[in-house]
Amino acid sequence: MHISRWALREFGLDQVWWLVSPGNPLKRRGPAPLAKRMAACKALVSDPRIKVTDIEAQLGTRYTAATLQALLPRYRDVRFVWLMGADNLADFHRWKDWDWIMQTVPVGVLARPGEQLAAGCSPTARRFRRYRLSARRSTALPFRAAPCWSLLNGPMVNVSSTAIRKAGGWETE
Repeated sequence: MHISRWALREFGLDQVWWLVSPGNPLKRRGPAPLAKRMAACKALVSDPRIKVTDIEAQLGTRYTAATLQALLPRYRDVRFVWLMGADNLADFHRWKDWDWIMQTVPVGVLARPGEQLAAGCSPTARRFRRYRLSARRSTALPFRAAPCWSLLNGPMVNVSSTAIRKAGGWETE
Protein backbone atom coordinates (compact mmCIF):
# COMPACT_ATOMS: atom_id res chain seq x y z
CA MET A 1 0.00 0.00 0.00
CA HIS A 2 1.20 3.46 -0.78
CA ILE A 3 2.46 4.98 2.48
CA SER A 4 0.78 8.35 1.87
CA ARG A 5 -2.63 6.73 1.37
CA TRP A 6 -2.01 4.69 4.53
CA ALA A 7 -1.31 7.93 6.44
CA LEU A 8 -4.40 9.61 4.96
CA ARG A 9 -6.63 6.75 6.10
CA GLU A 10 -5.12 5.85 9.47
CA PHE A 11 -4.56 9.42 10.69
CA GLY A 12 -7.82 10.74 9.20
CA LEU A 13 -6.03 13.38 7.14
CA ASP A 14 -7.52 15.49 4.34
CA GLN A 15 -4.21 15.86 2.50
CA VAL A 16 -0.59 14.78 2.61
CA TRP A 17 2.05 17.21 1.39
CA TRP A 18 5.26 15.80 0.01
CA LEU A 19 7.88 18.39 0.91
CA VAL A 20 10.54 18.00 -1.75
CA SER A 21 13.45 19.48 0.13
CA PRO A 22 16.18 21.70 -1.30
CA GLY A 23 18.57 19.42 0.63
CA ASN A 24 19.04 17.73 3.95
CA PRO A 25 21.32 19.88 6.14
CA LEU A 26 22.56 16.72 7.89
CA LYS A 27 23.88 15.11 4.70
CA ARG A 28 27.20 15.98 3.08
CA ARG A 29 26.12 15.16 -0.47
CA GLY A 30 23.42 17.23 -2.06
CA PRO A 31 20.47 15.77 -3.94
CA ALA A 32 19.74 15.93 -7.67
CA PRO A 33 18.38 19.26 -8.92
CA LEU A 34 15.09 20.23 -7.30
CA ALA A 35 13.20 20.54 -10.60
CA LYS A 36 14.14 16.97 -11.53
CA ARG A 37 13.01 15.62 -8.14
CA MET A 38 9.75 17.62 -8.27
CA ALA A 39 8.93 16.22 -11.72
CA ALA A 40 9.73 12.67 -10.61
CA CYS A 41 7.54 13.00 -7.50
CA LYS A 42 4.64 14.47 -9.46
CA ALA A 43 4.86 11.57 -11.90
CA LEU A 44 4.36 9.15 -8.99
CA VAL A 45 1.27 10.83 -7.57
CA SER A 46 -2.22 10.14 -8.86
CA ASP A 47 -4.25 10.76 -5.68
CA PRO A 48 -5.51 14.39 -5.62
CA ARG A 49 -5.17 14.41 -1.81
CA ILE A 50 -1.37 14.13 -2.15
CA LYS A 51 0.27 17.46 -2.95
CA VAL A 52 3.87 17.64 -4.16
CA THR A 53 5.46 20.94 -3.14
CA ASP A 54 8.79 22.72 -3.09
CA ILE A 55 7.58 25.08 -0.38
CA GLU A 56 10.82 24.72 1.61
CA ALA A 57 12.75 26.15 -1.34
CA GLN A 58 10.17 28.93 -1.65
CA LEU A 59 10.42 29.71 2.06
CA GLY A 60 14.21 29.34 2.17
CA THR A 61 14.05 26.73 4.96
CA ARG A 62 15.89 23.44 5.40
CA TYR A 63 15.13 22.49 8.98
CA THR A 64 11.72 21.14 9.96
CA ALA A 65 11.28 23.62 12.80
CA ALA A 66 12.04 26.56 10.50
CA THR A 67 9.60 25.21 7.90
CA LEU A 68 6.86 24.89 10.52
CA GLN A 69 7.61 28.35 11.90
CA ALA A 70 7.10 29.74 8.40
CA LEU A 71 4.05 27.60 7.49
CA LEU A 72 1.92 27.93 10.62
CA PRO A 73 1.32 31.70 10.37
CA ARG A 74 0.61 31.43 6.61
CA TYR A 75 -1.97 28.66 7.05
CA ARG A 76 -3.74 29.60 10.28
CA ASP A 77 -6.87 27.59 9.43
CA VAL A 78 -4.95 24.37 8.70
CA ARG A 79 -4.36 21.71 11.34
CA PHE A 80 -0.94 20.34 10.44
CA VAL A 81 0.32 16.89 11.42
CA TRP A 82 4.02 16.20 10.90
CA LEU A 83 4.55 12.77 9.32
CA MET A 84 7.76 10.79 9.60
CA GLY A 85 9.03 7.25 9.44
CA ALA A 86 9.87 5.30 12.58
CA ASP A 87 13.54 5.49 11.59
CA ASN A 88 13.32 9.30 11.97
CA LEU A 89 11.64 9.04 15.37
CA ALA A 90 14.56 6.91 16.57
CA ASP A 91 16.92 9.85 15.87
CA PHE A 92 14.46 12.71 16.29
CA HIS A 93 16.15 13.95 19.47
CA ARG A 94 19.12 14.91 17.26
CA TRP A 95 17.01 17.20 15.04
CA LYS A 96 17.25 20.96 15.47
CA ASP A 97 14.51 22.13 17.86
CA TRP A 98 12.94 18.66 18.04
CA ASP A 99 11.31 19.39 21.39
CA TRP A 100 9.66 22.51 19.96
CA ILE A 101 8.33 20.49 17.01
CA MET A 102 6.74 17.93 19.37
CA GLN A 103 5.24 20.72 21.47
CA THR A 104 3.86 22.52 18.40
CA VAL A 105 2.23 19.99 16.03
CA PRO A 106 0.84 16.47 16.41
CA VAL A 107 3.25 13.90 14.96
CA GLY A 108 2.26 10.82 12.98
CA VAL A 109 4.91 8.10 12.82
CA LEU A 110 4.75 5.33 10.22
CA ALA A 111 6.43 1.97 10.69
CA ARG A 112 9.71 1.24 8.91
CA PRO A 113 11.21 -2.26 8.71
CA GLY A 114 13.27 -3.01 11.80
CA GLU A 115 12.75 0.43 13.35
CA GLN A 116 9.68 0.07 15.59
CA LEU A 117 11.61 -1.03 18.67
CA ALA A 118 14.24 1.70 18.28
CA ALA A 119 11.50 4.28 17.66
CA GLY A 120 9.39 3.15 20.63
CA CYS A 121 12.41 3.24 22.94
CA SER A 122 13.90 6.46 21.57
CA PRO A 123 14.58 9.50 23.77
CA THR A 124 11.69 11.31 22.06
CA ALA A 125 9.24 8.44 22.65
CA ARG A 126 10.32 8.21 26.31
CA ARG A 127 10.09 11.97 26.89
CA PHE A 128 6.62 12.18 25.29
CA ARG A 129 5.29 8.73 26.31
CA ARG A 130 2.28 10.14 28.17
CA TYR A 131 1.20 12.01 25.01
CA ARG A 132 1.16 8.93 22.79
CA LEU A 133 -2.14 8.23 21.10
CA SER A 134 -2.81 4.54 20.50
CA ALA A 135 -3.00 3.32 16.91
CA ARG A 136 -6.66 2.44 17.56
CA ARG A 137 -7.36 6.15 18.10
CA SER A 138 -4.95 7.48 15.45
CA THR A 139 -7.72 9.15 13.39
CA ALA A 140 -8.09 11.65 16.24
CA LEU A 141 -4.49 12.86 15.78
CA PRO A 142 -5.32 15.91 13.59
CA PHE A 143 -7.83 17.10 16.20
CA ARG A 144 -5.56 16.77 19.21
CA ALA A 145 -3.43 19.57 20.58
CA ALA A 146 0.32 19.06 20.67
CA PRO A 147 2.11 17.40 22.18
CA CYS A 148 0.47 14.32 20.75
CA TRP A 149 1.89 11.53 18.63
CA SER A 150 0.93 8.13 17.28
CA LEU A 151 2.99 5.26 15.88
CA LEU A 152 1.38 3.04 13.25
CA ASN A 153 2.48 -0.49 12.55
CA GLY A 154 1.42 -2.15 9.34
CA PRO A 155 2.55 -3.35 5.94
CA MET A 156 6.06 -2.22 5.16
CA VAL A 157 8.41 -2.23 2.21
CA ASN A 158 12.08 -2.68 3.03
CA VAL A 159 13.44 -0.10 0.58
CA SER A 160 15.59 2.78 1.76
CA SER A 161 15.30 6.33 0.45
CA THR A 162 18.95 6.00 -0.66
CA ALA A 163 18.05 3.00 -2.86
CA ILE A 164 15.05 4.86 -4.29
CA ARG A 165 17.19 7.90 -5.12
CA LYS A 166 19.84 5.72 -6.74
CA ALA A 167 17.29 3.77 -8.83
CA GLY A 168 15.58 6.98 -9.96
CA GLY A 169 18.78 8.83 -10.76
CA TRP A 170 17.95 11.45 -8.12
CA GLU A 171 21.43 11.69 -6.68
CA THR A 172 23.74 14.64 -7.29
CA GLU A 173 24.88 14.74 -10.86
